[in-house]
Amino acid sequence: MPSTAIRAAAYRAAQRELEIVFTSGRRYVYRDVPPRVAEALRAAPSKGRYFNARIRDRYAFTELAGDPA
Repeated sequence: MPSTAIRAAAYRAAQRELEIVFTSGRRYVYRDVPPRVAEALRAAPSKGRYFNARIRDRYAFTELAGDPA
């Protein structure tokens, strides 16, 4: 996932959770994200721009501690 802002993203469809790892190392899980939004993020030419326009400030989230499993 080449992006200057987002290092990795993983979507858990059964839980409708989108986990984002930023290049800063901070990790967040966004809840109740529809599959189409997660798929559009994956396909977006600019992950950071899509995230800012369509995910940030639209879905409840929790910051996760530590490195991803």
